[in-house]
Amino acid sequence: MPLTIINSFASWVLKQRIHQIELFLKYPNEVQEELLMHLIQSSKNTVVGKEYEFASIQTYATFAERVPISSYEELQPLIERTRQGEQNVFWETPIKWFAKSSGTTNAKSKFIPVSNEALEDCHYKGSKDLLCLYLNNNEDSELFLGKSLRLGGSSQIYEDKNTFFGDLSAILIENMPIWAEFSSTPSSKTSLMSEWETKIAAIINETKNENVTSFAGVPSWMLVLMNKMLEETGKGNLLEIWPNLEVYFHGGVNFEPYREQYKKILPKKDFKYYEIYNASEGFFAIQDLNYSSDLLLMLDYGIFYEFIPMDAFGTPNQKVIRLADVELFKNYAIVITTNSGLWRYMIGDTVRFTSLNPYRIRVTGRTKHHINVFGEELMVENTDQAIAKACKITQTEVVDYTVAPIFMEGKEKGAHEWMIEFKDNPTDVAEFQKVLDESIQALNSDYEAKRYNNMTLNPLVINVARKNLFYDWLKDRDKLGGQHKIPRLSNQRDYLEQLKELQFQNKYM
Repeated sequence: MPLTIINSFASWVLKQRIHQIELFLKYPNEVQEELLMHLIQSSKNTVVGKEYEFASIQTYATFAERVPISSYEELQPLIERTRQGEQNVFWETPIKWFAKSSGTTNAKSKFIPVSNEALEDCHYKGSKDLLCLYLNNNEDSELFLGKSLRLGGSSQIYEDKNTFFGDLSAILIENMPIWAEFSSTPSSKTSLMSEWETKIAAIINETKNENVTSFAGVPSWMLVLMNKMLEETGKGNLLEIWPNLEVYFHGGVNFEPYREQYKKILPKKDFKYYEIYNASEGFFAIQDLNYSSDLLLMLDYGIFYEFIPMDAFGTPNQKVIRLADVELFKNYAIVITTNSGLWRYMIGDTVRFTSLNPYRIRVTGRTKHHINVFGEELMVENTDQAIAKACKITQTEVVDYTVAPIFMEGKEKGAHEWMIEFKDNPTDVAEFQKVLDESIQALNSDYEAKRYNNMTLNPLVINVARKNLFYDWLKDRDKLGGQHKIPRLSNQRDYLEQLKELQFQNKYM
């Protein structure tokens, strides 16, 4: 069958989903309420269902009253029972897959349950909807005339007591439908290679002669791959390697600090960037418009959403609200109930709503990754935007960064201390520092108030990192590639002190 026919047929099939999406756009709160009741009734005979008497729950109010908000640590004993082979603990159908997730915040691994329902009705459905929305907005797309270059995790699947665990990306590849395997590159064998640096070389070798029309992965790690691809091939930009490239599907970290670097290696005015918001726990939101920074919250993936306003998060005044009660432009911590048996689970992310009809969001950071030592309420969204603005004004490029507080001592005022790795060090670091500080003040009124006349906070301090400092820090912790990322903000100095200690070592030279 000619590729043009395959492209047209695939586009037609995927776009049939638009009518279902329109249903939850029209009745968002009704869809969410119905979904919650289905999850509750489906699990009434589980250990959790019996403990909280799911059989008698008829309303959201009763559900919220009976079932507590949970962290991973509180759910871990139940998860471990299932990992040991017991079923029907927190979900009605057998669970044998667990997404291993540790991030950079904790050495202890998390094992997030992934049910068959979550694979089909959430993760794979989200991937198809991403293509559906993109194709619906770009009628002349030739996406399926070529392949999608994927860059996932670097862990293989491991078996333990007849259950399996690994990076979410590895689980998805292991269970991938035939149509997705056919349209992707590199091969599953290469995608599942464990050793990051060997894997990158193999991906380059396998994909440089393919007709790649799209690529998908975390911006920071994808940039490493793409720069190595250019170095290996001697080409000036990616379009010289893959002339039919049309879109980059990205997620995992904020794209803003990397946008200008991508523009340089993808010099095509109408090149599209489409953002997704997913995690081991589920697939949550998709950019549904060209050239937008807002993500449409997907409401029929087997996930029921609740939100905790961040202005009272972790205090005695903390409250939990439904989707119907959210307000525009306020920061919320997300709480999810899922078709993998995560009941009122805090995933640790924060978002704000940019639209209530339909419900569109932007990811603003992590509940643990913010700085509020001096009442400045600094979020990752603020620092990412400020970095992007400072880079544009000073004509510099940032590879990675992290920020920590300088605590007050005696009469000494506090400040924020940054470790920043530049692609090429700025000629005037003091100017970059000044522009960055002013940019944060323009974005965050609380920070601006604390900086006024150096009342509480002194000007921020910048340490210029040596080349590959953040890469080496992750390598030391066996966290290269995949979903691993640098913690941007912290209320403590642990990460910064570790980086400063490593600053003058370069053992990987």
